[in-house]
Amino acid sequence: MNILKRAKSVNTKEKAILEDNFILGKDETLLPKFTRIFGTKYAVNVYYLRVQKPELNLTDSCINIYLPMSFRNRHNQDLLDVILLKMYTTIAEKEIEDIMEKARHTFGFAPEDYEIKKMKSTLAHFDDNTQSILINPYIVMYAKEIVEYVIFHQFCHLKYKTHSKKFYEMLKKFVPNYETLARQLPNLKY
Repeated sequence: MNILKRAKSVNTKEKAILEDNFILGKDETLLPKFTRIFGTKYAVNVYYLRVQKPELNLTDSCINIYLPMSFRNRHNQDLLDVILLKMYTTIAEKEIEDIMEKARHTFGFAPEDYEIKKMKSTLAHFDDNTQSILINPYIVMYAKEIVEYVIFHQFCHLKYKTHSKKFYEMLKKFVPNYETLARQLPNLKY
């Protein structure tokens, strides 16, 4: 199911929203009302339309989610959470590869593999047993500079398993402002 579409201009569904509020309604009960993609804030709007399946349309300032009219009187918070997770996973799958490639060239080595995987309160993790990096799809909520820092941090774990002095020397060599970036991620593990 391809729920992620980027709109260049107002499409027919947005025109329907503007022109015919009787046919559809906006759900104000669902959260979040706002979210971020690479540090940019987006309004999250959920509308009920005459569609067959849930759809997501990403514009320059909004994430518009369209649910079938038959979903109108249901508790849709779990559905919204799944749709947003799918969006973040899709974005992460497209964008993380470029950052991983940059890290491979910068460090001159790479993990065996990496995987996009939802993790509770952890943005990324190096698995020493499999020599792979796990990356939370919600990482794409942060600015690209922070995403790159977290991935570079994991690459340093390929060489140094603990946060030793040598680990931080290597990290500082490749991410000189890592301390500033780390302060933007309080209470998160990576």
